[in-house]
Amino acid sequence: MNIDQVLHAFITESRELLESMETALLGLDEADGETRAEYINAIFRAAHTIKGSAGLFGLDRIVRFTHVVESVLDRVRDGGVAVDGPLIELMLACRDHIGSLVDAAEAAMGDPDEAAAQGGDPLVVRLGTYLEARPGTEHGDASTNRALAAPGNAVGEHFERVDRGGASADHWHLSLRFGPDVLRNGMDPLSFLRYLGTLGRIVGIVTLHDALPPAAEMDPESCYLGFEIAFQSEASKAQIEGAFEFVLDDCQLRILPPHSLATEYVAMIQELPEDMSRLGEILLRCGTLTQHELDAALALQAKAEPEARRIGEILVEQGQVQPAVVAAALSKQKQAKDGRAQETQSIRVDADKLDRLIDLVGELIIASAGASLVARASRVPTLDEAHSVLSNLVEEVRDSALQLRMVKIGATFGRFQRVVHDVARELGKDIALAVSGEDTELDKTVVEKIGDPLTHLVRNAMDHGIEPVEVRLARGKPARGTVRLNAFHDSGSIVIEVGDDGGGLKRERILAKAVERGLVEPGKVLSDSEIFGLIFEPGFSTAEQVTNLSGRGVGMDVVKRNITALRGSVYIDSAEGVGTTVTVRLPLTLAIINGFQVGVGPSVFVVPMEMVEECIAFSAEEGHDYTNLRGQVLPFVRLRQLFGIDGPVPPRQNIVVVRHAGQRAGLVVDTLLGEFQTVIKPLSRLFVQVRGISGSSIRGSGDVALILDVPALLRHMQTAVGIEGPPLVPS
Repeated sequence: MNIDQVLHAFITESRELLESMETALLGLDEADGETRAEYINAIFRAAHTIKGSAGLFGLDRIVRFTHVVESVLDRVRDGGVAVDGPLIELMLACRDHIGSLVDAAEAAMGDPDEAAAQGGDPLVVRLGTYLEARPGTEHGDASTNRALAAPGNAVGEHFERVDRGGASADHWHLSLRFGPDVLRNGMDPLSFLRYLGTLGRIVGIVTLHDALPPAAEMDPESCYLGFEIAFQSEASKAQIEGAFEFVLDDCQLRILPPHSLATEYVAMIQELPEDMSRLGEILLRCGTLTQHELDAALALQAKAEPEARRIGEILVEQGQVQPAVVAAALSKQKQAKDGRAQETQSIRVDADKLDRLIDLVGELIIASAGASLVARASRVPTLDEAHSVLSNLVEEVRDSALQLRMVKIGATFGRFQRVVHDVARELGKDIALAVSGEDTELDKTVVEKIGDPLTHLVRNAMDHGIEPVEVRLARGKPARGTVRLNAFHDSGSIVIEVGDDGGGLKRERILAKAVERGLVEPGKVLSDSEIFGLIFEPGFSTAEQVTNLSGRGVGMDVVKRNITALRGSVYIDSAEGVGTTVTVRLPLTLAIINGFQVGVGPSVFVVPMEMVEECIAFSAEEGHDYTNLRGQVLPFVRLRQLFGIDGPVPPRQNIVVVRHAGQRAGLVVDTLLGEFQTVIKPLSRLFVQVRGISGSSIRGSGDVALILDVPALLRHMQTAVGIEGPPLVPS
């Protein structure tokens, strides 16, 4: 396995763990009881896993810093440190530093340099204040330390040694046998031993190579080694076992604690595959047992029952547990095993590979459309039928490929918890984030590109929307303001709402500013939506003062431009004194859609199928731009006239009824060509300013069809006095 690929997997997993760590830290303020304990454990597990993984790759600077963080978190778990605001802020800062170390490791493809690590020195000093109260115990389990220090413990140990045949040395003993696939899975056995050294001191170690085959039969990708280790440490058994958590399924690990009975070591020896006398010698070399202890224990073992009974049966017979308890424990163990098996059914796939797959599926769709034309022209029924089956399979492949790129928007929403937390502190406001619709799915490409616009909208809502606490209280509002994020599907699109319960937009101030800048003629009557839409104009701002967050008139125009580039639209609804909601509507995917093709003269256009309601025969009085649709007025636009297409008008035309964002209108076309799978090709930069067209597609014949931008056409119909005049697209 390529070590670089494994390191990339570590970096990806670390970033995911840091996100979950941040989410749990931000949730601690509101959590209580069991939920609070779950959050603390999640934070500890994230830090512990990152530390363990970093140790495998020799990323010592990450290990050192994360170890201090883990030590403080360990004290939080055992109740030695209380969770409060300053500690949460410190842990968030530590989370950010670990993230910067991971970024540095990615850039260097190895251990971060000293400069990157030094950024955490002030944090280590602050973390140290939480460890000073009980020095030297941060590595171990608190209850274990207290028990070992309890009066009378040594007396009880003395009598037990006399009665049971003596006890071993005062250190842990690890019996470790790596499985043959450890190297093949990209793991280095020595890295685990190096990481073990961060938890304590290896007193003695013996390498076992009994499993080594003859040189001619040796597989260089297989591991044949085992180790017997004497280990001095204050760590708990769980912590020591955690050092090997990434290979627990690929190794045999037995851990005996300090002062274990010699008979327990002999029982362990009998379970191991090597020769008993040789293993006894190894334990003597490690310093774990003396010759006298070993001989005495072997004598006791010889008198014992030859075949040990299962622990569960013994406990039941002794009356210490009920049979139902043993059954429940076995059931829980089976569930854990099944859970691990289920986890192996999911794999990570590089995003570039998915993009390549989508591109190939797009080419397959185009080739299939071309084959369809050939099949129809040949007039061979069997060929036409075979292609129909092929088309259905291609459609299923397309849907499956697109589904692979669909991700839940909840991960994107989750990142705003930190944004709201940090910005609220900077502004001195009390603001909470309410999230809904986290399970709504959309294309991964859309998710990646919508993050920055949403960030600006959220920050803008906090800075301009939410009032200071004293103003809110004076208006009878709760002291804590709320920013809302919501997502849902609607008519083949995803709708994202960013709302707040702040002061709302001041309609008259916006209009006055627009008149002052010459954007609106004095005295012109505009609707609320048109006035609110003015804030998307470049450089437009009504802020009375400039802050670090906003007020310079830079940003909202970029938000709209980025959303429009995704074939989306953005609208604002606001009520002064009540709040503002910004609605962003985006397509579910930017790659392949179901399109309805229409013809206007020699040109072919594609209408996204999810926006098509129905098709009707064209009928309207001369000079009117509307028709009667079952008793309702339906405005329409003639594509021939709109796009300046020359040629004779056929005697029979059609209207394609489209709907978007609750608005309905008609598109007058010459012919209806039907539904086809449409591969979206972006327009060249030369056509960025073209309105009414959102992209292009290649037909089976090799001709180009233009994809209509239905939202832009509807906006044009709203604002235009009539369709007479210059076309949207130069002819």
